[in-house]
Amino acid sequence: MRKFFMPRTIFCLQFICCFALFSNAQEKELYRNSNASVDARVNDLLNRLTLEEKISLLGYNSKPVPRLDIPAYNWWNEGLHGVARAGKATVFPQAIGMAATFNDSLLNEVANVISTEARAKYNLSTQLQRHLQYMGLTFWSPNINIFRDPRWGRGQETYGEDPFLTASMGTAYVKGLQGNDPGSLKTSATAKHFAVHSGPEATRHTANIIVDEKDLRETYLYAFKKLVDATVESVMCAYNRVNDQPCCTGDALLKNILRYEWKFKGHVVTDCWALEDVWLRHKALPNAAVTAAAAIKAGVNLDCSNLLQDDVMNAIKQNLLTAKEVDSTLAPILRTQMKLGFYNDPVSSRYAKFGEDSVANEYHKMLARRAAQQSMVLLKNDKNILPLDKSKYGAIAVVGPNAASLDALVANYHGVSDKTVNFVEGITAAVGAGTRVEYDLGCDFSDTAHFGGVWMAGNADVTIAVIGLSPVYEGEEGDAFLSQSGGDRNSLGLPASQIAYIKALRKANKQPIIAVVCAGSDVDITSIEPYVDAIVYAWYPGEQGGNAFADILFGKVSPSGRLPLTFYQSLKDLPQYSDYNMKGRTYRYFDGPIQYAFGFGLSYTSFAYAWDRRPTPVSSLQDTVTFSVVVKNEGKMDGDEVVQAYIKYPNIERMPLKELKGFKRISIASGGQKTVQFKIPATELQKWDLKEHRWKLYAGEYTIVVGSSSTDVKLKSQIEVKSKK
Repeated sequence: MRKFFMPRTIFCLQFICCFALFSNAQEKELYRNSNASVDARVNDLLNRLTLEEKISLLGYNSKPVPRLDIPAYNWWNEGLHGVARAGKATVFPQAIGMAATFNDSLLNEVANVISTEARAKYNLSTQLQRHLQYMGLTFWSPNINIFRDPRWGRGQETYGEDPFLTASMGTAYVKGLQGNDPGSLKTSATAKHFAVHSGPEATRHTANIIVDEKDLRETYLYAFKKLVDATVESVMCAYNRVNDQPCCTGDALLKNILRYEWKFKGHVVTDCWALEDVWLRHKALPNAAVTAAAAIKAGVNLDCSNLLQDDVMNAIKQNLLTAKEVDSTLAPILRTQMKLGFYNDPVSSRYAKFGEDSVANEYHKMLARRAAQQSMVLLKNDKNILPLDKSKYGAIAVVGPNAASLDALVANYHGVSDKTVNFVEGITAAVGAGTRVEYDLGCDFSDTAHFGGVWMAGNADVTIAVIGLSPVYEGEEGDAFLSQSGGDRNSLGLPASQIAYIKALRKANKQPIIAVVCAGSDVDITSIEPYVDAIVYAWYPGEQGGNAFADILFGKVSPSGRLPLTFYQSLKDLPQYSDYNMKGRTYRYFDGPIQYAFGFGLSYTSFAYAWDRRPTPVSSLQDTVTFSVVVKNEGKMDGDEVVQAYIKYPNIERMPLKELKGFKRISIASGGQKTVQFKIPATELQKWDLKEHRWKLYAGEYTIVVGSSSTDVKLKSQIEVKSKK
């Protein structure tokens, strides 16, 4: 048989034509062109995907699309106080501890570091072809629910009880996570849980929360609106119902407020298996297909379960949904991916070089230490026993169940670190080899009769007793497996064993006792206060907790943390846990006796306040209340002061008793002074009018109060508001 040989010139021409066609095909892949607009790229990709492929992308465990070379992606990533559940990462103080810093600039830098580590870990894992849960760039943080009741185990994940502080800290965190590159995202942040969600944990999958429009707008939605204004990329809808509507399928929250009123442009993700709750537990809808359709029509884009992936096609076949609605649902999450650079050439990313040296490095460790220093709150300092002079204490006893506990450092939703420093290690490193440091567990969380280290403490010059709770006693349903209330707390009390232990230490010991309390909420300090000389509230302080406490103990830094929540005397003083009305809750509405006020915290130095410029009056919503304060450090030690500005409203029904509207942390050298300026927009003085269903600026006399806590009055001045518009 005669063989056929193609002439070289013809072969070359065909090759060139094929290459040109291939190149043109590549050029037509607009969704991979980083120079094109995000919307154009999203539309191009939507046109290339089949309906089945589109539906497969609607779940958190997003399926690969091999024919378009799109890998699998797991949207579920946690970054509450560091990259969580993903191996090596810097562990910062728990969110409630970060709130206690009253330092939004610091939290912004913490979030920037977290997003840097996230990018590095994403680069390293994808280079190994690993598309793992918790190793992505879409974070389901921060938790900006209001910590309305100290029983809530997940309150530790929040920024406290105040809407303004929560909004300020949450905004700083979101901006740090998402970066400052217009049109792109360093990582994606999520404001959760939308909305009116703060326990009880035991009923979170079935609860129908009844709350009026005033509390809803002024308390529960305030921070969410601020984060939407700050262009948070994602919002997570909650498990519960609000006023009969499931949060993930009702129109009131997702459609009417979030999309129409607030003009939210990002994507909505469900809490995990929340859609299953809608029909199986709330029984608000008859089945999964109807639920899938309702969720998409309400504005859900991404499902943290597999219900949308499994049931959207069924809903289409039943004429409950259209293919066009699937496109509208998928587009926002594709837009998020485009802004994260998922369809760009990886080497073109400004974060492409982030690797091992971008994770848990020395700067990140230093930042974690500084955050822990600023988070710790000095509650008692009898006879100014603190700071300790190292030269006077040759023998130190460090005791207690949290003294060497990893749990007491890392809290919940945490990462892991190879640089973790507990309290024993931090104190030991600070004093050096010439000082005797002994450690004993001392007691457990239940035994009230058998203790260790009592004789040892009596033989020391000073005892540091590290007690409190741990995330297995308070936290999310299921995670806090030793909680007797499904993750929540049924008492403000410290464990009885710890109270008995502190009393035993005092009985056997005439030397100073310093108590350190680790917890994520309000606890009854009065049970130990008479038996110790000083008390430091350390929260769950992160990987550098031991070093940070030692810095405070020995006076390297002055304590400057402030309580982001009220410490009540008893749960009997509060409404029922399931009652979401704000009357009688938080410093804004509670006027009974308390242990410690919102914003409270002692220092090793003292500060004096004086007006630099008194507040200006208001005549319209376009005005801004401006004033400035001179703060002088009159003590012998350099220190930080947290200057807090509160508003007291006219005597009108249901006005808060007072309300934080400005704060500023400042560092002042001994004998020095600084001027702090405040600007409060008149719009921040508005309250919700239940009759007119709108925000309203009420006329009358307002008082500006400046001090170091919600009950401290250093300065005050009245202003007149004349406008009712």
